[in-house]
Amino acid sequence: MAGRIAGKTAVVTGGASGIGLATVRRFAEEGGKVVIGDLDDAKGAEVAKEVGGTYVHVDVTDKEQVDALFRTAKDTYGSVDIAFNNAGISPPEDDSILDTDLEAWKRVQDVNLTSVYLCCKAALPYMLEQKSGSIINTASFVAVMGAATSQISYSASKGGVLSMSRELGVQFAREGVRVNALCPGPVNTPLLQELFASDPERAARRLVHVPVGRFAEPVEMANAVLFLASDESSFITASTFLVDGGISGAYVTPL
Repeated sequence: MAGRIAGKTAVVTGGASGIGLATVRRFAEEGGKVVIGDLDDAKGAEVAKEVGGTYVHVDVTDKEQVDALFRTAKDTYGSVDIAFNNAGISPPEDDSILDTDLEAWKRVQDVNLTSVYLCCKAALPYMLEQKSGSIINTASFVAVMGAATSQISYSASKGGVLSMSRELGVQFAREGVRVNALCPGPVNTPLLQELFASDPERAARRLVHVPVGRFAEPVEMANAVLFLASDESSFITASTFLVDGGISGAYVTPL
């Protein structure tokens, strides 16, 4: 039985860890040819070998490197069918607006928002030429509601990703290209673990808002990305695709 994305070429940024890594593995399991973009050369090469894919070192804030990533996918496998623009950061210095300095603000915007712009800009010409393609951009549940623990630049960047994804989804819908925003709730990834490692109270404040009562696992996000990448979601574009354990549908009194 053929996989759900058999024969399709997928580019995944941030593909060496967390949601990106889980998605790379799911894509490969479902027959996809995967190009992994990341800064971790050792892990990236290891993952590429594991899934029979291709690793490309890429700083997602650098236009030339992003263009080279997608060009590698096209040159190696003949198409660019799926772009999972997932790379992002959430550093501890991004906190309340009162405490977050301009340098920290700009760094998060560059990695989380400008990189998605660059990846979409690089992927779209290939997809428009093919008259087909699926772009999935990682936003967040904080793009649609206030966060229990302030991360001002992160929240603003993810709001930008969501708005940009909607606009692109509408703009290119009749040209065969779908663009959706994945909006995860808190996920048990190294990023979240690092954020809360020194502040269990902060983690508890976040967890109390999750009706399911736990953080998501990366594979649960990967399954959602796989759905959006596959033809099973052929009538879904410009969507705010919430996978948040019920956070956005519940009212919980903050601690």
